[in-house]
Amino acid sequence: MRERLERDFERFKRELPREFAEHVRDSYRIDLSARYLDHPIPHPIGKGSGQLSLNLEQLETDQAAGLAFVVLKTVIAEDPAGQQAMAAWAIHESRMKVERRRSHAGQEGWTVTWKGRGWDRSFDEYLSLVRAAGDLTRSGRLLAVPSGKYHLPRLSEPFRRAEYQHTTEQLAFAWGNRTLLLEKDFSPTLAGDSLADEREQILRWLREVPDQIRGGTPTPVRLALKVMNARFDDAFQLEMLQAARAADALVVFNRLWDPDAGVAFGGHDLSDRNLRVLALARRRELPLPPLAASGNVCSGRMLLEYARLGCECAQLHTFFQLPLSEYPATSGSRPQRALHALVFDPKDGLIAGMLDLEAAGRLERQGGELKFLDLQTLGL
Repeated sequence: MRERLERDFERFKRELPREFAEHVRDSYRIDLSARYLDHPIPHPIGKGSGQLSLNLEQLETDQAAGLAFVVLKTVIAEDPAGQQAMAAWAIHESRMKVERRRSHAGQEGWTVTWKGRGWDRSFDEYLSLVRAAGDLTRSGRLLAVPSGKYHLPRLSEPFRRAEYQHTTEQLAFAWGNRTLLLEKDFSPTLAGDSLADEREQILRWLREVPDQIRGGTPTPVRLALKVMNARFDDAFQLEMLQAARAADALVVFNRLWDPDAGVAFGGHDLSDRNLRVLALARRRELPLPPLAASGNVCSGRMLLEYARLGCECAQLHTFFQLPLSEYPATSGSRPQRALHALVFDPKDGLIAGMLDLEAAGRLERQGGELKFLDLQTLGL
């Protein structure tokens, strides 16, 4: 199998097969099947919300590359009159800057910085994109899920129900499926805002937002909360996880906030903190919804670290934007090149990591197969 992996790694540098998960199952007896919001997907690698998922062309490129799912750029909710409580987040994106970042522990990684926040075009344009995403999802070609940012009140304020109702109803109608899959984004820029200064205020949002969104439409909603890294300690991150238990899934966790530079950032500082908090949650046996990884997923082995702490899939953003020279593949789109490295790298790829766990006696075959979703049982 190791020799086969070396051969596949070399030949797929030129072209990654669209149905590579089937190849992995046939050749290695490894089942990469995963889940996002309880929706079955062929493998665990998807694209997080951001500048790389704001038009149909990008979605079609991701579908052709073989990504398992995509979360659309985050729309800013509005009421029937077009008023947006979170209008400050509808800021046009500046050019994204991809750069190296050294962590406090001395590890070299990558981060992407930009000054923009959420969707800055009209709500009607977003709904058009959501309709296309619904079509892709129904066809089985690509799971494409909308994302929203809704009113977040201060402790003394009520939620703006008209905003929740109007936005959720419109998203559900546009997506057009029996159940709306939706992600609520607690963005990293929120961590740097005065709104997020009070702990009880943040916990209230996490507890109450799911019911506010579900109450906005008669269509059933399966909701993922993309949880931010707050400006408090690890213990508070655990409180946030417990407060968010009403969600159907949690995306853990959004990027860190740099108050001096006024930007969010990633790299190994982000994955170090995320994995540390998830390990604490596992040790304390906190009852949590299904998890999706987010944060410096830069190799198959990093994805495995998240999976062993309960994550059923992973959302990537930065790894799809590296200079082409950083990918071992010599052709294909960036998503294709990223998938090639994440899955087939003979040292740090997903296949290699799962074979190593098998060799160490940590992961056993079920019905002759190693299964990605069995990694959740491994723990620390």
